Amino acid sequence: MLDPKIEAMPRAEREKYQGRLLHTIVRHAYEKAPGWKKRLDQAGVRPADMRTVKDIESLPIIRKDDIVRLQRESPPFGGLLAAPPEKIERVAVAPGPIYLPLVTADWKTSTKAYYGLGFRKGYKAINTFSYMYMASWGGDTCMRRIGVAIIPTGVGNTELQVQIMRELQVEGFAGTPSFLLNIIRKAEDLGFDFRKDFRLKVAMLSAEKFTPALKQALKSYGLTCQDLYGTAEGHVAFECEHTRGYHMLDENIWEVVDPKTGRALGPGEQGELVATALSFKGFPLLRFGTGDLAYYMDDPCPCGRTSYRIGPLLGRVEDTTKVRGAWVFPRQVEEVMARFPQVSRFQAVVTRQQNRDFLTVKVEAADTANRDNLSKAVADGIQDLCRLKVDKVEFVGAGTIPADRKTLVDERPWE
Repeated sequence: MLDPKIEAMPRAEREKYQGRLLHTIVRHAYEKAPGWKKRLDQAGVRPADMRTVKDIESLPIIRKDDIVRLQRESPPFGGLLAAPPEKIERVAVAPGPIYLPLVTADWKTSTKAYYGLGFRKGYKAINTFSYMYMASWGGDTCMRRIGVAIIPTGVGNTELQVQIMRELQVEGFAGTPSFLLNIIRKAEDLGFDFRKDFRLKVAMLSAEKFTPALKQALKSYGLTCQDLYGTAEGHVAFECEHTRGYHMLDENIWEVVDPKTGRALGPGEQGELVATALSFKGFPLLRFGTGDLAYYMDDPCPCGRTSYRIGPLLGRVEDTTKVRGAWVFPRQVEEVMARFPQVSRFQAVVTRQQNRDFLTVKVEAADTANRDNLSKAVADGIQDLCRLKVDKVEFVGAGTIPADRKTLVDERPWE
């Protein structure tokens, strides 16, 4: 543990600790961010009302679409910025798009997650996440706080990643599990013995489903492969070495709620994960609805941490899905396809091929004389809006796609 006094504190004491932090962050948001003041006033909530963890249920849940709307109505940050502009060090982008101003000091407590994953002072780590997104900046900040030297390689260039990892004797990796496995297999294709020729010890793996098959494949190389659950907006929970669910950070309040009523549910009950980062003073998000379905566990963990743990993710509240680390919204696909009047029906289908997400856009078109041009325009449009490459545009016969079809279908067979 990075901070045993906090991470192993008795649960009753933790609730008091979180209650004090909750009062502080709500008061800060109310006083410093006009958008939050308006939102809380409309809900009839005052900072003085926030004294215990239970009081958080009186706050309205805020969702991605709410933040997108607020930032469009009151650019650039929707009135939710609670820090002076000169304190902003970076701006990350989340799907929507949502613009997330970052203040490095806010990430101090999240460092515990990366320490819990196994990163240590003196390590070198390649960070393969895009530096446009929170996953990259958040991980970069937390690992540097521990004393890890960051090599920002980004995704792609697999052969170069192998060279960097071997020649710099890199100990840490941050990225998706499938990309790490691709790097290892590329190293083997180049004639290396990964166990003997590399020093990789620990990996922070996130942004896609970490299947049992992927986990077993990576562990066979002697790697510590614990998963990190994170939202694009910066909320995180992490697996310890016992991998019995995701530990909630002590400076976060995680709730599992009924998606329709917002009512808090108990241990083992399935509902939507709602997160409040009690340390994010620059851009507070109070009761952020993640859209992920899960449950929480309150039984003790052998590691000694006394925080509750989030169980396996069970799906999405809406039909949104994550493809190669990027969230894709049905309305994004619909917005692109509306540009093509010759298309009568369409459907985006996600499958899994050789440990990689595969995105196909099926199209029924009245005029297929210029298939190549239409195919390229569809693929380019989705890549521009969703920041995701389309693997295949497939033209199908009239009536193949049902009239009542879903815009986005996930056909991946998770073990």
